[in-house]
Amino acid sequence: MAHIEHLTERIPQVSPDELLAGFHPSYRFGVVSFDTFRPDPAQPSQTEAVEALRAFAEGIGHSKKSLLGRIFGAKSPQAKAGIYLDGGFGVGKTHLLASLWHAVPGPKAFGTFVEYTNLVGALSFRKTVEVLSGYNLVCIDEFELDDPGDTVLMSRLMRELSDAGVKLAATSNTLPGSLGEGRFAAVDFQREIQVLADQFDVLRIDGDDFRHRGLPEAPRPVDDDVLESTATELYADKVLASDDFGELVKHLSKVHPSRYRQLVEDIDILVLHQVRTITEQSLALRFVVLADRLYDKDVPVVASGQPFNELFTEEMMAGGYQKKYSRAVSRLTALAREGQQAEVSI
Repeated sequence: MAHIEHLTERIPQVSPDELLAGFHPSYRFGVVSFDTFRPDPAQPSQTEAVEALRAFAEGIGHSKKSLLGRIFGAKSPQAKAGIYLDGGFGVGKTHLLASLWHAVPGPKAFGTFVEYTNLVGALSFRKTVEVLSGYNLVCIDEFELDDPGDTVLMSRLMRELSDAGVKLAATSNTLPGSLGEGRFAAVDFQREIQVLADQFDVLRIDGDDFRHRGLPEAPRPVDDDVLESTATELYADKVLASDDFGELVKHLSKVHPSRYRQLVEDIDILVLHQVRTITEQSLALRFVVLADRLYDKDVPVVASGQPFNELFTEEMMAGGYQKKYSRAVSRLTALAREGQQAEVSI
């Protein structure tokens, strides 16, 4: 019999050590490799990216700077500390980044952009630099700048890690020199943005969103009066989180985004009652983080109400955060489709 939990009753506490221990690829990308990546034959940039990343991985962990070099920040003026995967959402960037992480000897870290900013908040900037400077590789998934504070912080962090000999790898939907555009007065922070851009060689990865290639549209929402009974029948002996969508959105404002991974860590299925359009941007951005954590853990979603392509307002989908929202809709659609496939298989 399914066990039912409620995310709205959870407020997880996470220590700094627990945060650091979580800096590895998610369950979804736990065993991927360059060999498991399947490049689209129509997109040669995907094959080129695999070859470039293989070469990048081979040079990591064997040529860390000497202690003297770390102290004085000496490095070749031509050398770039990192590699930056630029491309649309769903083209396999995270798969490739996780493959790089698996291919490189430790110590190493893998996390999303927001997880690194949260780590700085938990440890302090100086302690974060101290810890990560001892790593061979730092992977930053979904790199994006949402405000001036993040711009200054990540510019400093990337520069100091580069000076310490740490190799960097990042993914984003935006070229490094264009980070922050449409979100704040990025022109006022061009120096910091340029410092970020200077740390990376850019690899462009072209392609369509793999989650929608040849697949049907997202399933129609389930009628709310049979939603929970349908989910418990489909997912017997699983742990279900069953929550009212509006209440869950409000609850997210009480939990720091750095804890969303722990919020859903033992949940097998998410049941959402009465999904509706989020109209407040701060709440919408928090739900984007939750969608990322659900996707990381491969948690199928069974929902009533509006379909996920109506989750955000038209203004949001056309505004400065449109790439974040599009990624969230894409990922939630994939998770909802998994829920539908479970229904078909019964």
